[in-house]
Amino acid sequence: EPRSTWCCLAWALMIVTMNSLVFLVNLLLMFVIFTIVLLPTIVVVYFGFQCHSQVLHSAARYCKTILDDNSSSALIILGFIIMSPLIVAAMAIYCSLARRFHLFMCFQPYSRAVYKGVKWRWYEEGGLCRCAKGWNTQVKVWV
Repeated sequence: EPRSTWCCLAWALMIVTMNSLVFLVNLLLMFVIFTIVLLPTIVVVYFGFQCHSQVLHSAARYCKTILDDNSSSALIILGFIIMSPLIVAAMAIYCSLARRFHLFMCFQPYSRAVYKGVKWRWYEEGGLCRCAKGWNTQVKVWV
């Protein structure tokens, strides 16, 4: 049966809050994974731009003794070339972790707020991490 107006608003606020928290957890996990995986690219491009005379031209010792404009340009090009496969690897790692932890199944539909007696999806499937039930083979993730 449908909930009253105030009860529906309260439950809707709770569902919006829960879905926002799940979204932030997903975003934080993605940020951490991409930062770790793309760290070599970030470092190489940073040093390339820092030591190039047309960009920043740092007065650091390694810029004067080791890196000239040609080697700085090579670092910048190398950084952007290795970025593509590392982005694919980072996305594959994120998707596998999201699948393992069932992060996308934690989002709750708005119908949970509208009708009484509707159980939470994560509760029906064996808990937040679905530890109580076996693996659902219907869920597929493609990268």
